[in-house]
This record gives sequence, structure tokens and C-alpha cells, in this order.
Amino acid sequence: MSKPIVGIDIGTYHVKVVIAESTDNPMQPPRILGTGYAESRGLKNGYIVSIGDVSRSVAAALNQASKAARIKVKRAYLGIGGVGLEEAFSRGETVVERGDSEITARDLPRAIAASEKALPPSAILNRKIIHTIPLRYSVDGVRVLGGSPIGMKGQRVAVETLFITCLERHVNDLVDAVEQAGVEVEDVVASPLAASFVALSKMQKRVGSVLANIGSETLSIIVFEDTVPVSIKVFPVGSSDITNDLALGLRISPEEADQLKQGAVLGAPYPRRKIDDVIGRRVTDMFKLVEAHLKKIGKSELLPGGIILTGGGSGVATMSDLAKAVLKLPSRTATMESGVASKMQLKDGSWAVAYGLTIWGLTAGGDFEGSSEGLGIGDMFSQAWRWFKKFLP
Repeated sequence: MSKPIVGIDIGTYHVKVVIAESTDNPMQPPRILGTGYAESRGLKNGYIVSIGDVSRSVAAALNQASKAARIKVKRAYLGIGGVGLEEAFSRGETVVERGDSEITARDLPRAIAASEKALPPSAILNRKIIHTIPLRYSVDGVRVLGGSPIGMKGQRVAVETLFITCLERHVNDLVDAVEQAGVEVEDVVASPLAASFVALSKMQKRVGSVLANIGSETLSIIVFEDTVPVSIKVFPVGSSDITNDLALGLRISPEEADQLKQGAVLGAPYPRRKIDDVIGRRVTDMFKLVEAHLKKIGKSELLPGGIILTGGGSGVATMSDLAKAVLKLPSRTATMESGVASKMQLKDGSWAVAYGLTIWGLTAGGDFEGSSEGLGIGDMFSQAWRWFKKFLP
């Protein structure tokens, strides 16, 4: 058996763990060996308020997954989400090293490092850079088409870079909670990015699409274009807001409201039209936030791949139809690949982050650090190039 890879997704309401291994066929997705699921405790809006409670929730999910897979988990990849996740953009430029002006592998990481140094202090104050993503290169002021400028000639090479950051304390608290459960964290990955490995096809990433992960208290989106993530955003609203609206609007308990939200038929009659109206107003407001962000980055109605919905809240009735109406884009709800061979099939897209983390671990885990601090030039380039290649067709 190949080395098992473990992904841990710590949500505000649930902790999900997936243990997987690579298959003999590199074109096939990782084979799932076991899954674990536990109620989250000690979190609010994705933030940790009690490390001990979170650690016990993680331990419970890990124990369940370990028993199913019949292995002891020692290391894992951890998803980072919550409203503390942010994006920052910067441009860096460097002089081409070689005397004949040919751009080599040694020039790119120096340009990327220059873009990190050019970040405004406010963008990284109390924050940790999780991912550094080169978006566009230019040589002597002319944009490079087709990705890498290696082999071209010029005096200066520049790069526009997307930095995905998170509150440093939040990252440290999550890592502490997992390590208190007896598991070493091999790498941290932005949850929307991890979900994209499962929920988006190469075609959708190439033509342009937005992946929306609807959690209990947050709505996170990641936008792809030309196979590269170009924007990430987290909004402090989620499916629990729909539950609260139903509870107040129909004067029922939150438990009954949650069942209605999922389409259940309860004993007492509730007008279907009023239920749909309450859900529709809240979901429309949620997607208007997404629409405003797409307008801000110049991608409104310009993503042929449309919007793909995932996360626990994506199963709410009419969610996909409302997304299509508000954003004027194709819309669908993500489903897990039916071809994944496993004794335990993942039931829905709410497992996308945990499963995506195992794909990250098998293809790129540990290959890329968010920050170039402490790395040699060769290490910086090899990490950045392996990262960039993941998004090539």
C-alpha cells in the first residue's frame, strides 16, 4: 500500500477527515480508505474560541477515520478557511541575471520575492502568507503570453502575484488544535483552493469559473481564469442565516427551521410560498455579495464556466437557480466523482475540502511555501514552478 494521505477540514459545525492513498493509475483520483465526521466545538465564525474543544472534535473525527482505514494517523494536511482568509496583489520586478539577457529559472523566484517585498505593510500585518501565486509575467514591460517567460530575452522581468493570507493567530491556533490531537500538520491549504481540486474540471478552470463553498457561517469563493486562481474572498454569511430567517419568519424552533431548509416535510403545515420567499431573500443577498466582488475584479458575467456550488449549504432547495438568476452565469451543484473507488463513498460536496486536501498532499503537498523567507534561490524556484505547473492544461 502507498503512503496514506490525510486531509482535515475543520468547519464551524463539523470536522471532516478523509484518509486516501494514490492508485496505480496516476490519472485516477486518490482511493479513499476511510472517513471521519464529528461535531465541531470551540469555534465561532470559523475562529477558534477554545483550542481544547476543537482538539477533542478533531480527535473524534480522526479516530473514526483511523478505524475505518485501519491505520494510525501521524501527519495530515489542514484546510484553512473562515473570514480571516484574504487576498493581496503586488507587482515585483528584477534585472535578468545572465549577460546575454536570456531569462532563466533563476530569475523568476527573484521577481516573485520582489513582489512580496512590495506588499503594503497593512496587507501582511498580523497575517501569514499561505500561498503565493504568480499570475502574469512581463518582459521589459510587455506581457508574456502562454505563462512562463523562461527562454525569452530581455533586460527586466516582472510578475504580478496573488498572495492568499490568513490571520497568523488563527493559523497557529488551528495547527495547535490538530497537534494536540496527536497529529503533525504537514501543510496548511486555503480551503477554497483545496475544494477546487475536487469540484472544478480543467475546462472550467481554463475558461473561467467561480467555486462557491457555502458553509454554516461563511460563504467563500475562489475565481479561476486560464487555469490559475485569480481571486479569493470569504463573506461572513452562511446557511445558518437561512435557518435563523426561517425560525423568525415562521416562529418555529431552529431545529424545525433547519429541516425545512433541507426540504423536509414536517407535521405542522407551513405555506410553501412563504418558505421559498424567506429562503429566496437570504440566498439572493448572499449571491449579491458574490456579484459585487466579481464586478470589483472585472469578472461579472464573464466566466463561461459559471458558478459551482459546494459545501454543506449547497443542498438548500433553489440555491442553484437563484445563483444563476443573480449572477447571470451557468450554475450547478458540485458532486463528488462517481468513479472514486472506495468502500466509503463521499455523499456530497460538503466533503470537497477534506478530499481535496488529500489530492493536494499526493500531488503538491510540501512543494510550495507561502513565503520565500529562509529559502535558497533554487528551492524558491522549484517550489514556485511545481505550483505553477499544477494549473497548466
